This record gives sequence, C-alpha cells and structure tokens, in this order.
Amino acid sequence: MDPRIERHASILVEHSTRVEPGDKVLVSAPPVAEDLVVALYEKLGEIGARPTLSMRSDRARRAFLRASDPEEFGLNEHSLARIEETDVAIGIRGGTNTNELGDVDPGTIAAFGRVQKPISDEYTEKRWVGTQYPAPGNAQEAEMSTAAYEEFVYNAVNRDWEAQREFQSRLVELLDPASEVRIESGDTTDLTMSVEGMIAVNDYGEKNLPGGEVFTAPVPDSVEGEVLFDKPLVTRGREITDASLEFEAGEVVAHSAVKNEELLTEILGTDDGARRLGELGIGMNRGIDRFTHNMLFDEKMGDTVHMAIGRTIDETVPDGRSGNESAVHVDMIVDMSEDSRIEIDGDVVQEDGTFVFEDDN
Repeated sequence: MDPRIERHASILVEHSTRVEPGDKVLVSAPPVAEDLVVALYEKLGEIGARPTLSMRSDRARRAFLRASDPEEFGLNEHSLARIEETDVAIGIRGGTNTNELGDVDPGTIAAFGRVQKPISDEYTEKRWVGTQYPAPGNAQEAEMSTAAYEEFVYNAVNRDWEAQREFQSRLVELLDPASEVRIESGDTTDLTMSVEGMIAVNDYGEKNLPGGEVFTAPVPDSVEGEVLFDKPLVTRGREITDASLEFEAGEVVAHSAVKNEELLTEILGTDDGARRLGELGIGMNRGIDRFTHNMLFDEKMGDTVHMAIGRTIDETVPDGRSGNESAVHVDMIVDMSEDSRIEIDGDVVQEDGTFVFEDDN
C-alpha cells in the first residue's frame, strides 16, 4: 500500500472524524478509490468501528436521472434511514469521467436534489467528511499526469493540520467580530456584505479534506454590488465560465456567463434561496498552488475568495439567527492574486493575495 494513502486514511479517521470504538461508519466511494477504502477499513478495524460501504457511480446516477420523470421523484426513505443510523460518514470522490452528468437536464438534477434535501440535512448532523481520491479522470480534468496529480493531492491533504489551524486562526480573529466585508478585484468585482453576528469558521481538515479556508455567512439581505467569478465552475457535469452576478438587497438581480449561462440560470431558479449568498470563504491552503477544476481544492487555494449561492452552512449561524435556506450550495471563485483586496470594517487584511499577518513571518 502506498504510504501516502495510508496517511490519508489515518487523517480521515483520527483527525477529521475522530472515529471511536463501536461507531457505525458509512464509507461512500466510487470503485476507482478502492485502495483508499481498503486503507480506511484497516484503520477502522484497528479502532473497533463498524463500517458499511456504499458504492457511488455517476454512470448509474446518470442512467437513473435520464430515465426518470422528475414529477415522480420521491424521498429515498431507505437512504434517510441509513444516515439516521450512522455515527460517522466518510465520502470519497474520484472519477473516471468527470463529465458523466453532462447530458442530464439540470432541471432534473435540481428537482431530485430538492426532494432528497432531508437526507443531506441529516447527513450534516453527523460527524462527516468529504475527500478526494486522485483518480485518472480528475487528473485529466486538472490537465496533469496521474502521477503529478497524485503528488498534488497528497501535498494538499497530508499536511500538519494543527499548524494550518494556527495560521488560519489569525484571520478568524479578524473576521469573527467583524461587521462588514468588502471584496474588490480589478474593475469587475466590488461587493460588500454584512457578517455582523455571524460565526467565522476555521476549516482545517475536518468536514473537508483538504481543508484550508476560513468561512462565514453573509447576512442574507445585506449583499450589494457586483462580482465576476473569473475561475471556471464545473457543476452537474458542465463548466460555467466567467459567471457574473449583480446583487441588490442581498438578491441576484442580474446575471450572465460566457459559457453555459442557461445552467447558471437554472441553478439560480432552483428556489428563492438560490438567488442569495449563503457563504463567503477565503482560501488559505498554500499546499494548493494551482487551479484543477475541482472545487474541493480550488476553493481552498491561497489567493482566492469563493462565495456560494444557496444554503448557509449551519456552523456559521449563531443560535437565534437564521441563515439562507436553499436546496443548493454552489461555490464560485474569484482570483485575488492581482489588483485585489479584502477589507474588514474598512481595514485591508489581504492585498494581491497576501494577508497582512503573513508579512510578520
């Protein structure tokens, strides 16, 4: 077994989910990720956990969705019951074809997601983590050889996460008590939002592996201005490029995209909450040094900011407050490496990709 895979499995079990003896663990993975599944099962056996394996197949999902009538979708109650009986959920991504869902109607995908929302809601109540296996399809999407992509993935995943937590805590200290954030990039992005009272979360490899971001929730009706997401977004098997959103009183009032604008329109039309921001995230993982068309990595890359239309992450909302509700959560990225700045309550905390506290090192 590749020792990098063994290390990956150890981090998932010991750091990300902190599996304990007797825990019922659901491992969800595609066939291509079998090596990581084997390493995980070995670790889980050593601990005395009780794992169950669920195979994920985009080919099967495509076949089902294309054959189905969206009007007939119903909640998969047996899937909900399985999650309800689960203590820990470990989801592994990895594809032989990352565009497998490219010919599925996006409205069908959105309709299925709305009906299954109770499952995703229950999932987030568990100790859970999502991660990436360096599969050939993802390497191809990143325009890298399989060997080079493996090295990239493990550089991002197999890190000293306690050191990463300490580095990111510097930004948490600035963002958590803040009232307003302003994001500027070139002449295409100038966006302000209130984050007053919301919680800044330090993501250091627990829910997502790799981790490497600090994120919070905008007050839903506070977002004003325009933003150009100049990094491509791959969702539902298709790529959206140069997505532009204009906000007034928190709601998208105009949008465009150079490629697949109709897909962006479909996502924004999923429900009322899909036209509002649910997340502001700031990438801080310096082990991720290139864009790979994989949001799990790309949103953590240093020199980037990402924002998600749709559902607010519960961790960012304090008791007594409400975040944005939606069946979707779609992240999009702004390159902040040049001619850009992040301001918190009027003070510049990052300029051209460098944080003010990095100058201290």
